[in-house]
Amino acid sequence: MDAKAPTASPPAKPLARLALRLPRNVGGPLIGLALLIAVFSFASEYFFSVRNALNILDQVTVLGILAIGMTLVIVIGGIDLSVGSVLAFSMMLLGWLYQDIGWPLGLAIPAAILGGLVCGLVSGLLIARARLPAFIATLTMMSVARGLANILTDGRQIVGFPDWFTSLATVRHFGFLSVTVGLFLLMLLVAWVFLRFRAGGRNLYAMGGSAEVARLSGIKVRTITIWIYALSGALAGLAAVAMAARLDSSQPSAGLSMELDAIAAVVIGGASLSGGVGSVGGTLVGVLIIGVLRNGLNLLGVSPFVQQVIIGIVIALAVTLDTLRRRNGQR
Repeated sequence: MDAKAPTASPPAKPLARLALRLPRNVGGPLIGLALLIAVFSFASEYFFSVRNALNILDQVTVLGILAIGMTLVIVIGGIDLSVGSVLAFSMMLLGWLYQDIGWPLGLAIPAAILGGLVCGLVSGLLIARARLPAFIATLTMMSVARGLANILTDGRQIVGFPDWFTSLATVRHFGFLSVTVGLFLLMLLVAWVFLRFRAGGRNLYAMGGSAEVARLSGIKVRTITIWIYALSGALAGLAAVAMAARLDSSQPSAGLSMELDAIAAVVIGGASLSGGVGSVGGTLVGVLIIGVLRNGLNLLGVSPFVQQVIIGIVIALAVTLDTLRRRNGQR
């Protein structure tokens, strides 16, 4: 009896083919970003322009730097609710050391980043040594750092930095790249290389998959946890420097709710809140989705309060998709 001729499979749809070629969990968010750009391009005549694209890139720089640290934290199965407050503390420390104490900015900048690192280090010690849940430890640091940000200057903002400092965020080199944006892209590259090609990066995924199995495999889970949170704090300090340069001021109210935006960007980009899944490329897409959404809604004149509702719905959808992915993976 003759064997049946193999039936030809139907051609894949263009969007499906594109999603298959992209890294795991990134295809969907990237398609969503493309759809957002298309919708806002038709809705506003000002959206699809080089000037607005550069403006979006400038606007997402601070969030993007925070989200890099959050990616590392979520990959190991943790969470960091303190990054917005740590940003405010580092920002106020920068202004206080420069204007009130009289330090040169060349010393105040690394001191501000170091201040963020110390905050993250304390959170890591509370989690790894005191065995506090990450939610409680970083919630504690969120309150402490916000309080310290107000204590430094008794709640007043500090305005006025040298022109060379503010030019880091306002002057574009090669026609499109400011120093702060370049720093963000450099941090992305370093984090991508670390997670993709270094043994230390693979260890983070192993810890997120199962901390106990990783420990039994010889990975120093506690030590790595401490330093990942310290690195998240240091990146919050770096983001504070970028924000201070952009605003030409230090404000104790800076960074409010930015920890939620950072978590949202990482989850929208395909990371799992249960740990073990996530990528820097996905985080970049998530950051751009939030940046494009905010920018497009602003151009359309949508109220900031309505924007909060829309961002919240986007976060809920991203977490729901993550839950469905994990359920399907367990079957």
